[in-house]
Amino acid sequence: MHPEEQQLRTITRRHFFSDCRVGLGSLALASLMNERPLLAAPANDRQTNPFAPQQGHFPAKAKNVIFLFMAGGPSQLDLFDYKPKLQEMDGQVIPESYVKNKRFAFIKRDAKLLGTRRKFTQCGQSGAQIGDLLPHLQTVADDICLVKSMRTDVFNHGPAKLFVNTGSPQFMGRPSMGAWVTYGIGSESKDLPGFVVLQSGPRGPRGGSPLWASGFLPTTYQGVPFRSGAEPILDLASPPGIDSNRQKQFVDAVNDLNKLRLGETQDPEIATRIAAYEMAYRMQSSAPELMSLAGETADTIKSYGAEPGTPSFANNCLLARRLVERGVRFVQLYHTDWDHHGNAGTELGKSLDERCREVDQAMAALVKDLKTRGLLDSTLVVWGGEFGRTPQGEPRDMLGRDHHIEGYTMWLAGGGIKVGQTIGQTDELGYYAVEDKVHVHDLQATILHLLGIDHLKLTFRFQGRDYRLTDVAGNVVQKMLA
Repeated sequence: MHPEEQQLRTITRRHFFSDCRVGLGSLALASLMNERPLLAAPANDRQTNPFAPQQGHFPAKAKNVIFLFMAGGPSQLDLFDYKPKLQEMDGQVIPESYVKNKRFAFIKRDAKLLGTRRKFTQCGQSGAQIGDLLPHLQTVADDICLVKSMRTDVFNHGPAKLFVNTGSPQFMGRPSMGAWVTYGIGSESKDLPGFVVLQSGPRGPRGGSPLWASGFLPTTYQGVPFRSGAEPILDLASPPGIDSNRQKQFVDAVNDLNKLRLGETQDPEIATRIAAYEMAYRMQSSAPELMSLAGETADTIKSYGAEPGTPSFANNCLLARRLVERGVRFVQLYHTDWDHHGNAGTELGKSLDERCREVDQAMAALVKDLKTRGLLDSTLVVWGGEFGRTPQGEPRDMLGRDHHIEGYTMWLAGGGIKVGQTIGQTDELGYYAVEDKVHVHDLQATILHLLGIDHLKLTFRFQGRDYRLTDVAGNVVQKMLA
């Protein structure tokens, strides 16, 4: 996309950790001592600032993205997609016409249909159907757009998560969506990374760090996972025992060597490395300040259900709002354990109740808080998982459902989305998407479009081929657009 892409060199962790034994902020400290930047360069110069904000292909409707990723596959049939016919046929074997030539992760083709045990309400003026496990989300029904016709190609967790995030189900080094976005249009945050990842739940999502990696893009653009607590990023502070005088002596020496080498070679990697150190130094103060909720009112903290100092999805939702306030371009929240097969601890009863209680209040509060602060119009909020769950039950130790790729639900809000509507429908059993089908690549194309990016033009040449997030597919979903 950018003519200077050949000049962008990979920034690896070695630049952060091995090049400077007395702390990540050392080189940047020199510039602060001199009250001037180490390299005088325009604010939009990507050679020295890889995250410099860039114009998209056309005016953007959204400036930031918060992607609430429910890892495991939420059951759309128990949360959003009520089917009277499925209720009527509860306990019957699914008709052969539905499952002919179909593959499933765990169930057999003759599995019995399973109606929901939940009660649904038509909410708001839009009349959106939302189940009783999400009472807080019901209150913002007119501020969201439900998409009931999502489809994907992959029915195993790890590859399916990769597919949503990178456009490919293969572990082959493709860039994640957040990396593509920050590569394309940079970030407006000067003191924090452009792409931040927050996690909650008992473990990380299947697929791990490739879900937020930069792939073949420069590693500058990979997502930065933040931990809970006062030290969100490891190794950011200077080691104990290093006083300012000793640090200055070291910095002066390394800075002189770097400037000398830069003058001799004009190697942009050296300039970019210095910019990375400057970011690291600024983060020494900005990251801990971000993680502290001391500046938030008690009412705000209560509205999210957050508990300062206690890691949770609620805390992460509040942190996501604070991140976009500070200009971070792409924030991704992973919440795990939505995989409800029916084995002990993952049934559609107690376990689904718990997952919904953990996210319902916070995600509704996030929408309301962004709206109150005037941030929702410029912040795109996306909620959903890698796929949905089958209309058939999966009888194990307890009641559950299998993985389902043919028709499931996600929702979006803010950032140019036409809210208060439901897009798409599934058939009478909730099996196939039959109206306004939205493929994962279509969702990706639409997210990029709202950010002012043409998904066909956001490319990077690698091994002789121009790659893009949407691979060779994807169409903007016009019905989503305000």
